[in-house]
Amino acid sequence: MTTTAQGPGSLDAAAVAEALGAGDCGEVAGDAGRRAQYASDASNYRQIPLAVVFPGERRHIRNTLAVCRRLGVPVTARGAGTSTSGQAVGPGVVLDFSRYFHRLLALDPEARTATVEPGIVLDDLQRAAAPHGLLFGADPSTHSRCTLGGMIGNNACGSHSLAWGRTADNIVELEVITYRGTVVRLGEMTAEEIDEAIAAGDDRSELIASLHRLAQRNLATLRTGLGQFPRQVSGYALEQLLPERRFNLARALVGSEGTLAVILSATVRLLSPPPARALVVLGFSDACAAADAVPALLTHQPLALEGLDHALTDIVTRPATRAAIDTLPAARAWLFAELGGTADALPRQAEALAETARRAAGSTGSEIITDPGRARTLWRIREDGAGLATRLPGGTSQPSRAEGGSEAWPGWEDAAVPPGQLGSYLRKFTELLDHHRLQGAVYGHFGEGCLHVRINFDFDTEQGTAVFRAFVTEAARLVAAHGGSLSGEHGDGQARSELLPLMYGPDVIALFEEFKSIWDPDNGLNPGMIVQPLPVDGNLRVSPHRTPLPLATVFPFHADDGDFAKAARRCVGVGKCRSADHRGDVMCPSYRVTRDEKDSTRGRARLLYEMTQGEVITDGWRSTEVRDALDLCLSCKGCSADCPVGVDMATYKSEFLHHHYKGRLRPASHYTMGWLPLLSRLAARVPGLVNALTSSRLAPALKRLGGIAAQRELPRFAGQTFLTWFRGRTPRGDGRRGPVVLWVDSFNNHFSPEVLQAGVAVLEDAGFRVRVPDGTQCCGLTWITTGQLGTARRIARRTTAALAPAVAAGLPVVGLEPSCTAALKTDLPELLDGDEDARALSRATLTLAELLVHHAPDWQPPRIEARSISQTHCHQHATSGFSADSALLNRLGIDNTALDSGCCGLAGNFGFERGHYDVSVAAGEQVLLPAVRSAPSDTRILADGFSCRTQIAQQTSRRGTHLAQLIAQALRPAGTSARAGLPSLPTDKEHSRD
Repeated sequence: MTTTAQGPGSLDAAAVAEALGAGDCGEVAGDAGRRAQYASDASNYRQIPLAVVFPGERRHIRNTLAVCRRLGVPVTARGAGTSTSGQAVGPGVVLDFSRYFHRLLALDPEARTATVEPGIVLDDLQRAAAPHGLLFGADPSTHSRCTLGGMIGNNACGSHSLAWGRTADNIVELEVITYRGTVVRLGEMTAEEIDEAIAAGDDRSELIASLHRLAQRNLATLRTGLGQFPRQVSGYALEQLLPERRFNLARALVGSEGTLAVILSATVRLLSPPPARALVVLGFSDACAAADAVPALLTHQPLALEGLDHALTDIVTRPATRAAIDTLPAARAWLFAELGGTADALPRQAEALAETARRAAGSTGSEIITDPGRARTLWRIREDGAGLATRLPGGTSQPSRAEGGSEAWPGWEDAAVPPGQLGSYLRKFTELLDHHRLQGAVYGHFGEGCLHVRINFDFDTEQGTAVFRAFVTEAARLVAAHGGSLSGEHGDGQARSELLPLMYGPDVIALFEEFKSIWDPDNGLNPGMIVQPLPVDGNLRVSPHRTPLPLATVFPFHADDGDFAKAARRCVGVGKCRSADHRGDVMCPSYRVTRDEKDSTRGRARLLYEMTQGEVITDGWRSTEVRDALDLCLSCKGCSADCPVGVDMATYKSEFLHHHYKGRLRPASHYTMGWLPLLSRLAARVPGLVNALTSSRLAPALKRLGGIAAQRELPRFAGQTFLTWFRGRTPRGDGRRGPVVLWVDSFNNHFSPEVLQAGVAVLEDAGFRVRVPDGTQCCGLTWITTGQLGTARRIARRTTAALAPAVAAGLPVVGLEPSCTAALKTDLPELLDGDEDARALSRATLTLAELLVHHAPDWQPPRIEARSISQTHCHQHATSGFSADSALLNRLGIDNTALDSGCCGLAGNFGFERGHYDVSVAAGEQVLLPAVRSAPSDTRILADGFSCRTQIAQQTSRRGTHLAQLIAQALRPAGTSARAGLPSLPTDKEHSRD
């Protein structure tokens, strides 16, 4: 008889965590913060666990199961938590394999196999296999963070499964442990091996005997009801038990969503990719026409055939990606066809496929993409689809995801039909959306009939939730009528398990129940998934039955209707912030160092959302759990650009800190570094004395009092500020282009005035007349990042008022410090919501490169025949990008390499604060600092950010150079004194402290 493990009400979290801690289960967490972080995955569902366990060894897994079995607590296995169906959350104990249990155990290039622990990230396996010319065939879009264990749980597929198969097709052997503690090694078996195993008379033999009897009694059902097309992955893969499939228990376990056993190790098959690939982009009048063309295109045997609807591409705002989209063939939908072969044969193959597409009804054109960089950019749109599609344009306008738009959700995320049925299914599916007055951006694996779509369900109301239930029920019937599968790769989970009887008859459902009972008679593993299902509209993450706490905010959060809870739930859990691979992204620096969920953008967003709900995190803005999770957020703003759904954790952190410390004593660093611009003005009166004190024996005590890391060397104040220098000089140049306002930031003004002096020289040489703001102005950034928003607002008002006349007169405002430039462009308009002067200032603010490239296109800069590597400041990455800098460097003749380094790790006050030094340096050591150390001595190190230059100076023997300095040095005629009153500038090989 089947028993059921106890639910969350049977034991409290503290008791469960205590039992696990005493049972040698690895790292155990039962605190409110951890439970909140793991309450959701990438689905619509939310279940608060009793505890989270991070196993590091096999015994930890065995012991965890033993403790849970004794307590009657269910167990949910979890990888990266990117599942969209709710199978990675549960009410009992969550086993997170991704943090420690992620080793590559063996790789055999000759046998083309690898053996791994389940927590290994797919990209890490691919990097290990690549030197041998091998790869793992299944490649879901979450490849930079998804784990092999999660892929096995869902039978993940990806873009290339058309050619290289699903995860199941690439599994050789699994070693698993059941809820009752039986360890079994699984693979394909001959009749003789089955007989031998059954005869052994142990727990394994009883398991195999029961499974063999199930298969033998139901051969006809297994042959006719399951495995009818590649993407039929709903339910259990019982067809793998057939004799012609060699009774492959390993592959039968794939796609079981952690309901049968826990994986200890997996041996996977590797393959050799073709020597060359080509991308062919095909345009169509709409997605239905693209779907109709699929069967004919499949005759060309593409490696991948992916579809995108214009509703998805319309959402893209990232400049480089937007530019690539704008050059696609004019269309309302596209197919991306990738071909593999030899370099000589590919052009003919690509043209033949394009010709087939041109003959299809609704074809609007095609293009063969030969530039690898552009191809990667286009593929990125497809990979980011799950995140991009979570914000749909509202009304007739096309706002970006940062500007709002209706929320869109999974729930009908990856249904699949045989490819020949795709066009018919998509038309009827579109009619079903219209009938329920819903919208969704369609994309996915058209070549295998698998569609992804995010739909604007309204979970905030009872009526909206009822519409959700009605829609998915009718959609399930529609898929079944087309011979399809409710899930094509993401698993059934809570999202579809209840609907399985609409796809399978009662005989198949009965087999699923028997299969589960054989493996897990106690129902201790992930209960409620596939069999004995939880309701599709239960445990919803957003529910009309919960009333969020009334939390007033300083920032307006217009993109989220002024609702901080809605801003926090903007994170849908796709987990891109958990990627350890930079590849042009900044987010999330601290996670890349610690590999801890609490230090990811997603983990922080989850905590903030739970804070708004008041259930697990009960003390609102005063929460210490949220404060601690935000502690290692660098406020780099990388997530605001890199997160597919536009989570801006830097702003969320500022808002939280403002309320958390309101009326209370703050950390010392908030006073020393938060008020640095004001303190710097005082220090500027006696810079020599201040520098003597900060480099004396009193320095350690001063750092302790100021909340500053003992390991950090304090920057030295300049003997003369830039403003003092500027106001005592005579303008140079002809000023033919008219006036420009140079923003005098506090960092360069007080610590490195030579940067601003160089900026003056360059601007005057380019024909501008340089002005500076009246008085001493500040963007307020240091107060913003430390959450002192009241003070920041007052400073912002004074700044915008001071600059308003110049901005109204049409003068550009040029910033040389990227963080301050970004604050003028983005933070001030938000702080001063509705202030027209702030909005005008935002529009007028430019970087030096943007001004010279766009407002002085005929200026002839000096030629600098040199090589450089450049570190893009995080805030510039998030707001302006590097394209203008790249264009200017090209005009200068510089052979520049922009580092894919992410954040330098210093990030303003972060790297100076006590307790942050190790993470700060470790972030820099991932790419930037080793690249600087290994650069040839004649390579210039470009870094516009004061923080970046400081990190480089303090951690290497090199010196970073601002772009303005690089140009200004080249302006000086040989053998003469500095032009425009420019002082002598050190080269980047001279070690100095900024």
